[in-house]
Amino acid sequence: MEISAQVRNEPGQNAVHVSTAGSTKSLDVPSKESGFGSSVNGGELLMLALATCYCNDLYREAQRLGIAITGCEVIASARFGAVGLPAESVTYSARVDSSASDEEIEFLLSETDRLAEIHNTLRSGCRVQRVAWHGPAA
Repeated sequence: MEISAQVRNEPGQNAVHVSTAGSTKSLDVPSKESGFGSSVNGGELLMLALATCYCNDLYREAQRLGIAITGCEVIASARFGAVGLPAESVTYSARVDSSASDEEIEFLLSETDRLAEIHNTLRSGCRVQRVAWHGPAA
């Protein structure tokens, strides 16, 4: 399954599209007040990716494990030192709304942590490679 994201920015216009297995959706991410670039930065989007992944995976794993949950909240944070440096630390926490026992919820949280794809991608140190593209806009 291929997942991709596209940002097209021009003065005062920012178009954002995400796609999974050919299913494309548009996201509303406005331009900076200057008109150049996105009003949301990459670190914020990375933390959103972590929080969204864990949230979605909580529901997936709860269903797989037969644990009923009625809601959840996930907070992801990172500390960056300076321009060009990777995050020094990434943390996240989650709260689950459920009538399940504390032991069942802890098992759900642990299983989700073990299986969350975005978390595991960061933990593995996945290779990131720029490929050349110098032509006109797609």
